[in-house]
Amino acid sequence: MKANVRELRKQRKYSEEFKRKIVADFESGRVSGLQLEKLHGVRGQIIYRWIYKFSPFNQQGTRIVEMKDSSNKKMKELEARVKELERAVGRKQIKIDYLEKMIEIAKEELDSDIKKNFGTPQSTGSKKTNKK
Repeated sequence: MKANVRELRKQRKYSEEFKRKIVADFESGRVSGLQLEKLHGVRGQIIYRWIYKFSPFNQQGTRIVEMKDSSNKKMKELEARVKELERAVGRKQIKIDYLEKMIEIAKEELDSDIKKNFGTPQSTGSKKTNKK
């Protein structure tokens, strides 16, 4: 029988450069904590410990919340809103062009200027008439 046999714990040592690289990847938003964990084979607790240690933005005792999905959703909603507003502006521009064309046609056919003349002087008002 084997006496005094102990199982050795496997413990890895990571360089500070490697740790800082992982923190930089996390802070850039390119990779989530879970993706870093799967990519490098490092437990999530250790990755977040490194983030608290090396990141100037995250302090111990604060909670880090990754909202990548919700920020993507919000970005898509904003893009949809921009497209909707662009369509509305396009419709309004078509309406303006249509009305300007109608004014042109009315001017030609009725021989009357419908648009307000900006160059004409302002009226001075009516003169008083004397009672007889």
